[in-house]
Amino acid sequence: MSTKASGTFDVTSFAPEVLDEGPGAALGRARITKAFEGGLTGTSTVNMLTVAEIEGSPAAYVAVERFTGELDGLKGSFVLQHSAPGSHGEQIAIRVVRGTGSDDLAGITGSFEIIQSEDGGHSYVLEYSLG
Repeated sequence: MSTKASGTFDVTSFAPEVLDEGPGAALGRARITKAFEGGLTGTSTVNMLTVAEIEGSPAAYVAVERFTGELDGLKGSFVLQHSAPGSHGEQIAIRVVRGTGSDDLAGITGSFEIIQSEDGGHSYVLEYSLG
């Protein structure tokens, strides 16, 4: 049986770097930090690889994100894996990496959804199980 946790997060830092600008696309990476409130209370660090169209529009990304803090009062950390195959309506998939939970969150599995509002704010829904 799974449980849902939801809330908001703020991006507290964003440090992008262009690695390769070639015909048709620019390849880059970014380090991002976030602060979470709600069911998740804590911080995360994201390490992302990106592909951007020459006009600067995002085209695809992959990332790993380590969350540290509390989930519904349980302390620990876990890693999320992001996969976004494109920016033309393709579905972004974010999942908890099996075996990465620590302390009270050992055995966590699940999926994570990011919701971006029209005003630029971010909220999330984490559907998880502890095993």
